Amino acid sequence: MDNEKPHIVPYKTYILVLAGLLVLTGISVSVTQINLGTLTVTIALLIAALKSSLVLSIFMHLKFDNKMYSFMAIGVVLLIGVMIFITFLDYLYR
Repeated sequence: MDNEKPHIVPYKTYILVLAGLLVLTGISVSVTQINLGTLTVTIALLIAALKSSLVLSIFMHLKFDNKMYSFMAIGVVLLIGVMIFITFLDYLYR
């Protein structure tokens, strides 16, 4: 722990990520207004995954932390994705 260098993220990065999150939120809201069937939920979930990856990497500093934490976060996201996929399969074949 003593040999790790502190990382300083400039404010410009935080502002750009905030702007990106706001744009993605606007896109996800506008997608829900369009009737695309089951594709609407899929697109909304993909946008939510992109937003969560931005938050995890920049605001929660996983980009600068130990890579093991990133692998664990990716594993959890994949597990949630598998559970959502199984739920969709159950919903579609009822």
